[in-house]
Amino acid sequence: MRSSMLTCMQSTSVRIDVATHERLKNLAADLDKTVGETVAFAVGRLIQEQMGKELTTSLTDEELEWLDADLG
Repeated sequence: MRSSMLTCMQSTSVRIDVATHERLKNLAADLDKTVGETVAFAVGRLIQEQMGKELTTSLTDEELEWLDADLG
């Protein structure tokens, strides 16, 4: 039996359709992770992706003014 850091954490249920649950179980098995670990990993990756997209957007006029502000 493998140990999991999620074992001692509080948990909750999330409703997903049967097909998605099967895909999630298969992915978890492929990654040698629990379903909970796989969901946590996926959420982390989605957050990273979102942050990356935000970092590539152009700055607003207000942000550019702030960057050009005279600090002295």
